[in-house]
Amino acid sequence: MPELPEVETTRRLIHDQIVDRTITDVLVTRDRMLRRQERPADFRSRLSGRRIIGTSRLGKRLHILLGGDLVWLVHLGMSGRLSTADRTSKAPPHTHVRVGLDDGSEIRFTDPRTFGYTMVVTQDELDELTTMGPDAWTDPPTADELGARLERRTAPIKALLLDQTIVAGVGNIYADETLFAAGIDPRRAGGTLTESDIDSLLAALRRVLEAGIEAGGTTLSDMAYLLPDGRSGEFVTELAVYGREEEPCPRCGDLIRRDVIRGRSTFWSPTCQR
Repeated sequence: MPELPEVETTRRLIHDQIVDRTITDVLVTRDRMLRRQERPADFRSRLSGRRIIGTSRLGKRLHILLGGDLVWLVHLGMSGRLSTADRTSKAPPHTHVRVGLDDGSEIRFTDPRTFGYTMVVTQDELDELTTMGPDAWTDPPTADELGARLERRTAPIKALLLDQTIVAGVGNIYADETLFAAGIDPRRAGGTLTESDIDSLLAALRRVLEAGIEAGGTTLSDMAYLLPDGRSGEFVTELAVYGREEEPCPRCGDLIRRDVIRGRSTFWSPTCQR
């Protein structure tokens, strides 16, 4: 968490509030958030005075596009939240980065667990950093492309869905929901999926991501993810299997099972996902 739907929701909600604004000042109270910036001072100097010209996203990474062919990259990690507010208002606890804009507002990066990070890079530097596969929402692989990536793979399909070099943006929640919607056993070796299986998997992934984005993402009981305006993502009410161990499957009524696959909790229906 957050995964593709949460980051896309964040991008959509802040886009109109920050585009065409000029950055006036930058405050970083915890340099750990810049740990992937080669020189922390570059973050401040590259942001200051820049105009924000757009936003985009790749997988779980949010890109804020700046003048001068620079990209402000934000990865929310496990508990990060990006929001905008009047700079005179009190910032929430654990707000480690504050970027002032010329209309009196500011962009705030809040992250209690500090697994998130941010940096400002040139387009060339961004290209060097990008080792991810195609975006699961904006540029999903075709069935032939995904089939080629899975060919002869012996790892469980659940683990392969979480591999960002195969397809970018899918995390634990949406992998479980996608495999359930496609009727595929999460333990099954990726290389054994048939053309029909892959077609079902891609169609299910599209439906699940679309529903997740429409609902504003998933806010679990730990409240690790919130929308920029403080609301909770409502997809939690639509989860079919994730987090529902020992509850009845909504399709067959048998109990949902929890297994650990490659170190990740996996929720699935043994009856519906044969």
